[in-house]
Amino acid sequence: MQVLTVLCHPRRDSLTAAVAREFRAGLAESGHGGELADLYAEGFDPLVLPPDEPDWDDATKRYSDAVLAEQARVERHQAIAMVFPVWWWSFPAMLKGWIDRVWNRGWAYDESRLALQHGLLIGLAAGGNKTYDGPRGYRGAMETQLVQGILDYCGVQNGRLELLLNSTESDAASQALLRQARVLGRDFLPAGAPVAAR
Repeated sequence: MQVLTVLCHPRRDSLTAAVAREFRAGLAESGHGGELADLYAEGFDPLVLPPDEPDWDDATKRYSDAVLAEQARVERHQAIAMVFPVWWWSFPAMLKGWIDRVWNRGWAYDESRLALQHGLLIGLAAGGNKTYDGPRGYRGAMETQLVQGILDYCGVQNGRLELLLNSTESDAASQALLRQARVLGRDFLPAGAPVAAR
């Protein structure tokens, strides 16, 4: 199966980027392929300007060439994974802008939905279980906003959020998260899912 991995971090030497590499290595171990969309490295422009603003009177609006290229990249895949640092209990603005601009009306919601069979959000968080599963319910709030509000709403099947916690704690903790990321890649798709064409 082809999995689009969307990486959102300003530094290529970050733990987030390393997690994306390990996730993709795990996918490869299970026979799956796909592209990497490194939003910062590619210089993606997250600003929604009039050419890409949803037109509520025209569901067939033609969006900019840049957006059409991103939509085509998504369509080449059967699943998607987004790897990002948790900033303010959500995506970084770059990733939110990618969704705002690319997952547009008439393509990802309303008249049409995405045909992605699996979706995984991998967020690296400095906090631990006490923060995310405590009385304020940050994990649940993120799942509602990101999984239900974006993945489910746009038709992505089997969507889920995986938080890699305590990401700034120590080198040992970082190494544990990298091992966890490889397992997430290896086990992301169910047994029997078609492998990537060779």
